[in-house]
Parts: sequence; structure tokens; C-alpha cells
Amino acid sequence: MAEASFFTDMLQSITDHGRQLLFSGSRNTQAAAKADLETLCEMLLSSRGEASGMALAAEILDRWGALDSEGAQKFFHMLQQKFGPDTARLDQAIEDYRTDKSSAAVIALHQAAEPRRQELLRRLNHAPNGTATLVRMRQQLLASKDRSEAYHALDSDFTHLFGSWFNRGFLTLRPIDWTTPAYILEKIIRYEAVHEIAGWEELRRRLAPADRRCFAFFHPRLADEPLVFVEVALTRSVPKAIADVLDEGREQINADEATTAVFYSISNCQDGLRGISFGNFLIKQVVEDLRKDLPGLKNFVTLSPVPGFARWLAKVRVTGDRSLSQAALETLTLLDDPNWPGSESSAAEVERVLLPLAARYFLTERTPEGRPVDPVARFHLGNGARLERVNFLGDRSPKALQQAHGLMVNYFYKLDDIVANHEALAQRGEVIASPAVKSLLSQNDEGRRGGTGQQGSRAFAQLMNSTLRGGRK
Repeated sequence: MAEASFFTDMLQSITDHGRQLLFSGSRNTQAAAKADLETLCEMLLSSRGEASGMALAAEILDRWGALDSEGAQKFFHMLQQKFGPDTARLDQAIEDYRTDKSSAAVIALHQAAEPRRQELLRRLNHAPNGTATLVRMRQQLLASKDRSEAYHALDSDFTHLFGSWFNRGFLTLRPIDWTTPAYILEKIIRYEAVHEIAGWEELRRRLAPADRRCFAFFHPRLADEPLVFVEVALTRSVPKAIADVLDEGREQINADEATTAVFYSISNCQDGLRGISFGNFLIKQVVEDLRKDLPGLKNFVTLSPVPGFARWLAKVRVTGDRSLSQAALETLTLLDDPNWPGSESSAAEVERVLLPLAARYFLTERTPEGRPVDPVARFHLGNGARLERVNFLGDRSPKALQQAHGLMVNYFYKLDDIVANHEALAQRGEVIASPAVKSLLSQNDEGRRGGTGQQGSRAFAQLMNSTLRGGRK
């Protein structure tokens, strides 16, 4: 933190001197002061002096920060249109490569194909707070309604550069607890994206007890801004509902009594870094740290939301999916009553139909690219987790009922199987799941034959408990 502050102060000092040279007392001063953003960007690309380059970068970013929404869109359009590849140079490099496939020709082709705006963004990054400003710039780009080919090309440039600048080697894992500075704790409250933190007292309940942990990744150029954080509950068993984790009256245990670490919330903090994955590294690093501190931990699981399920199910209902019996479709109409979770009979009917559909959603449904349709499932299954259990009404909050009809799932990180599970999904498109979850698929067939499913539900519950006991050995 102190080193980052010193470095930032040094950059600011160099930039201030550069601005004095660039914007005071010469003919260049008036030209630079009156120049528009496009001209300043061209000047930055042609600049050779370190101080003047940093001053130009700071001036450009300051002016960009003062733009309204329309001005920002014009700036993005200018980057798209005026700072792409040098087409004449690229054409020549292509011709040269066709006749000479040497390493030098490949390098020349690569350099010619790179859009000029990538180097422009690199130089803008030299300004004090340049990295933070560029992250905000991409955030505004992502919020744009423009989805043209040029938009995607510009976003690709940001993604390419951010992927390098926010490489895992630059990130620092830091524990977050009740003694963490308040200005960072305020951001944890604000950035929590899965289970809202109502205020300081609720945050204290998540951070202060001995059986709770929180970790965040930080970057040296964004020293006081968490990039992503994970909240962890230390328990004796695998929870089925978020109330088991967050309930104010829950039983607290000592950390060394825990056998299970539950990752119950992972929140990305910077919208401008969307698509730059940190969470997979975060979980793996946290698992290693927890194992060192608490050797009694045997199980590493999640209690995860299912944000795409309700949307998918709505499409199934509208299309009148042939795999669903008329009786099942009629049962699903109970979901249209917002009070259905409070009715024991309605909840039992919904559970009988909903759990097999959830298994289908996870195990057989795919995106056009052949990936699991649920974004959280893509993340954890892609990291090598196993789909362990589907929890009916695991979260009764309005948000969870709207997004997933209350469903939550447990993903199980068995360290010896992570690589094999990842390869199964990546190479064969296979979702590795527990026998309990797989058994739900057969209940789809039973539903089409008109069975009540009550005996199947009891058998499913027994199988889940047996599976989890076996997984904890």
C-alpha cells in the first residue's frame, strides 16, 4: 500500500512537470491547449519524451472524464474509426509474408495487424490513475447500446490488454476481516452481488465470527479497490439453504471444529473488468491458504445461486416442451402465484416437477457453443467442481425466487478430481455430477408416465444424504 502510494505520487510529480513543459510558454503550448482529443491522441502516439507523454495521457483522460454520455460515444467511435490498423502497412506486411515466411516477416505482420489504439491505450495507462480510468472507460463502453462489429473490435482491444495487465502474477490475495480499514469494508458492502449486505451490523456477522472468512484479490494499480472477493463459512456439514449460513441465530463454532469450507458468495467488483476471470484463481488460492491454516478441513463446496434457471424455465413453458406432461405444465402454473413457497402443498407439488427440470437444465441443456447454460455453473464446472446437490427453496429471498424459483446448488471441489472434471467438460462437454443429481433425470421420464413422484422424492433424498456422507469420508 505504501509502495503503491509512493509510486503514484512519483508518477503525478513527473506528469505535473511534463504538463508545465507541454502547456506553458511555447508555441506548442497553444497548439496543445486548443487541440481536440483526436489530435492529442495522435500527439501521444508520436511522443518520445516520458514526461510529455505522461502529461498528454493525463490531459486526454481528464478531458475524457469531463465528457457527457454523447461525447463519450463519439470518443469511442473515434477510437474505432481513426485508430485501427494501418491498412497500407498491413497490406504490405501480408504481401511480404506470402513471399518470405521468416520469423522477421511474422513479427512484421503481427505488428502491422495490431490496431494503433492498443498502443494508445498502453500509453494512456502511464498516466497517474490511468489504469483505474481505463477500467471505467471500458465499463462505459460495455454499457453502450452499440453492438456493431467496430464495437466488438474495440472491446477486444481492451480485453486483450486487461488480460495482460491483470494477470494472476500481479494480483495480491488479502484477507478481509473486521479489522480491515473501513473504506475497504464499505466497498465490500457496496460490491456484494449475491447476498445483499444490509449494513455494518450484517457485515460484522459475516466477518467477525471465528467460523467466517473473506478474501479478496487486489492489483497494485488499484490498491484500494478489490477486484473480486469470496465469503467463506466454516461448518461441520454441507448446507442446503443460505439461511443455514446467514441466519443471525445460527450456531457458531470454533474454526478448528470445522470439516467443511463453504464458498457462499463470490462477487466481481469492477464492471469494467467483466470477462477478465479472477474467480478461478481466487478459489484455488483460498483453498490452499485454508488448508494450511486449518488442516481439519476435508470438504470444499459452494452454496451457489442459479441465476438463469427461471428465465430458461419460462421459455420451456411458453414453447410447451414435449418432454413435459400436461400435468407437469399445470403444476408449473403454481409458480405464477408469488405466495407459492408459503403453501406446503404447493411447494411439494412444485418440488416434484422442478427438481428433475433443474437436473435437465444442468446436465443436458447447452449454449450454441456447447457450454452449460447457467453462468455460475459454467464457472464452477469449468474450474473442475462436481455438481453435488440441487437444493429446493435454498434461498427464499425475492431475488432468488425471481431468478431461480429459490433453487440453490452445491458444487463440490474434490481436489484429486479437479483436473479430470475440467477435462471432461472441456473435451467432451460432460458435466460431472453426483449420482443423486443424475437420478433426477430419470424422474422426467416418470413424470411423463404420470407418476406421483412421492416415492421417487423420498428415494432421492436418501440417495443425496448417502452420497454426501460418502463424499465426506
